[in-house]
Amino acid sequence: MRATKFEFRYRFWLIGAIFWAGFWLYAVDHVNAAAAIAAWLAPHTGLSETLLIRLLFAFGALLAVAAALLRTWASSFLSSDVVHDTDVHSERLVADGPYRYVRNPLYLGTTLMTLGMGLLASRLGYAVIVIGVLIFHLRLIGREELELKASQGESYRNYLRRVPRLLPSLTPRLDAAGRASQWKQAFLGEGFMWGFAATTVVFAATINLEYFDITLVAAFAIYLWSKVTLRKQRHAVTGE
Repeated sequence: MRATKFEFRYRFWLIGAIFWAGFWLYAVDHVNAAAAIAAWLAPHTGLSETLLIRLLFAFGALLAVAAALLRTWASSFLSSDVVHDTDVHSERLVADGPYRYVRNPLYLGTTLMTLGMGLLASRLGYAVIVIGVLIFHLRLIGREELELKASQGESYRNYLRRVPRLLPSLTPRLDAAGRASQWKQAFLGEGFMWGFAATTVVFAATINLEYFDITLVAAFAIYLWSKVTLRKQRHAVTGE
C-alpha cells in the first residue's frame, strides 16, 4: 500500500482535493456532521443540540490547534525543505522530539486537523474526508518506509519495532539523539497549518461562514507566502 511518486510529489494538493470533494458532498447530503452528532447526543446528555454543536465545533478547533502544535514541534527537528519537498528524503533518521513517541508526527498532526476541520462538512463529506485522508496517509507512509528501509537498513527496522506508526506512545521509546530544534523555520514551514487552525477557531467562535471563508483564503495566502519564502531561503543557502 504505497503512494506513487506523483502522489507524494503533489500530496498537499491531493489532500486539498479530498477536502474539496468532502465539502462538495453538501450537494448530496445537506446535514452537517456536527449537527448530526449533536442530534444523536442530545437525548443521552440532556444538553440542547445548539450547545452540543458549539461544543463539537470548539472540540474541532482544539484538535486543529493541537495539530498545528504537533506539526510545528515535529518540523522543528527537520529542515523545512524536507517537510515540504516533493521528493522522499531517506538520507537520515530523526529520533528526537515527537519522533521518540510516534514515527509519523507530521501525518498524525494532519489527521488531527482532518478530524477537527472535517466537522464543518456534511455527514457523508466527513466520512469521505476522514477515511480518504487516512488511506492517503497510509499510502504516503508506505512509500517513505520502503525508502528508509533501503537506505537506513537495520537501524530503521529497529526504529520500526520500537516506535508506533500513528498512535503515539505515552512515554518515549528511544533516548534523545540530541538534535537541536529550530522553531523559527518550523513556524514558517507550518504557517498554513496555523492558518487552517485559525480558520477552525474563527468558525467555532462565530458560527459564521463568511468569516470562515475569509480566514480560509488567508490560510492559503500564508501557504503560498511560506512556499516562496522557503524557496528564497534555500536559494540563498545553496545558490541554486
